[in-house]
Amino acid sequence: MSNHIENGQVRVLGIDLGKSVFQLHGVDARGKSVLKQRLKRDKLLEFMAQLPPCLVGMEASSGAHHWARKFQGYGHEVRLMAPQYVKPYVKRHKNDSVDAEAICEAVQRPNMRFVGIKSVAQQEILALHRVRSLAVKNRTALVNQIRGLLAEYGIVFPKSIKQARRAIVLILSDESSEMSANFRVILEDERDELAHLDERIGKYEREIEALAKAEPQCRLLMTIPGVGPITATALLASVGDVRAFKNGRELSAWIGLVPNQHSTGGKAWLTGISKRGNGYLRTLLIHGARAALRVCENKPDRRSQWVVSVSERRGANKAVVALANRMARSAWAMLVKQEAYGASAAV
Repeated sequence: MSNHIENGQVRVLGIDLGKSVFQLHGVDARGKSVLKQRLKRDKLLEFMAQLPPCLVGMEASSGAHHWARKFQGYGHEVRLMAPQYVKPYVKRHKNDSVDAEAICEAVQRPNMRFVGIKSVAQQEILALHRVRSLAVKNRTALVNQIRGLLAEYGIVFPKSIKQARRAIVLILSDESSEMSANFRVILEDERDELAHLDERIGKYEREIEALAKAEPQCRLLMTIPGVGPITATALLASVGDVRAFKNGRELSAWIGLVPNQHSTGGKAWLTGISKRGNGYLRTLLIHGARAALRVCENKPDRRSQWVVSVSERRGANKAVVALANRMARSAWAMLVKQEAYGASAAV
């Protein structure tokens, strides 16, 4: 180990993560470069264990949360940043050494926005959401394939998974159709695959519901109209410490539900939502808002009347997004204050 490290001169360390090779760039208290080193994967933890505690910066890429938890165990202060916020600090052509230097520079900026480090429990919940999401996507693709195959035989049915299940049973039981025995075997395989995917998705959803019932904060979030177990668990696992956001609008902006702004010369233009941040979470909130909008018309509370008026003035789609925005703000307020949802007091 170099004298710079032994003497504790490394105050800030930037690490460019990779699969097997990691590039390090360290500076002292005056900002002078004192360390440029390339390490293999099996040597990184040993190096960080011997390094005196310092500020460590990394991009929030694959494996970053794992390394962050490990480095925190050695006493280091670890901060993760979105890659797009690090890119402006790259001084020249891209390579690992330049990237590590840019990370080291970016992590020292006082106005830099950092990503919360996820716990193992949070990552396990998000893993459950990801495998469920992929299974749902595969089921949709399978149903579309079945529709396409049957269309070649002049057979069509309404668009829904429930209708697909019914149609396959009826079609296979119809002996008078033009389908050959070979195609019937193919269709039976497709039916079995659809049933398998239904079973997997049902299993994942039951696990998510059990997690939501066991977690008090999830039960709190589920009092918001349009928020169910899937949205509540995804929100908590993705956000982590909600106090990292100054207010509800910051959380909503992080999800990508606020208008995109383009302003110059004192003139401001607001366009559609920014769609930044967590696309999965944004989708869940919008779907939940769409479900809530359907039952708002006959409700007398202020929130329901507000979203109905937005729908009448601007259309249902904009009303749904506006309601999703409000749902995110309400979630922030409820988690910070630890208070149950009240429609009349919604933010």
